[in-house]
Amino acid sequence: MRNRGILLGAGVLRWVGYLALWIALIGLDPLDLVVGGFAAAVATWASLRLLPVGVHPVRPAALPRLALRFLGQSVSAGIDVARRAFSPSMPLQPGFLLYPTKFRRGPARNAYASITSLLPGTLAVRDDEQGLLYHCLDLTQPVAAELAVEETEVARALPGAPS
Repeated sequence: MRNRGILLGAGVLRWVGYLALWIALIGLDPLDLVVGGFAAAVATWASLRLLPVGVHPVRPAALPRLALRFLGQSVSAGIDVARRAFSPSMPLQPGFLLYPTKFRRGPARNAYASITSLLPGTLAVRDDEQGLLYHCLDLTQPVAAELAVEETEVARALPGAPS
């Protein structure tokens, strides 16, 4: 019975989150809310099937710091790419970098790859046994060092991840 309560609580929390995202994107029109409620229910059902409750726990206290860092990296990456796009004379040395992450393959590693793809000029393009392969706009930058810092930050938020 306890598991059912946990599942119900997680479902309600996810549904509210999806509905809040819908409202932020679409607005508060009554008809839109009906459609949004249905869409949130479908998204909740899919998320509970694809990411079961309790399988991939996080440390809630570490999430605000990670979210702020994520936001900052996202803004920084956008500015960096725009600056490079509007300044063609800016030197670039594009290429690939294999980063041997300590994360095991799975959801935590996928989260890490997604977050690190927002570092300025990097994009995770492959995940294999050797690590994550990143496409980088400028290999003269300290990309590996930045990836190591992000690995530590993400590991703080995910129990069971490398520290």
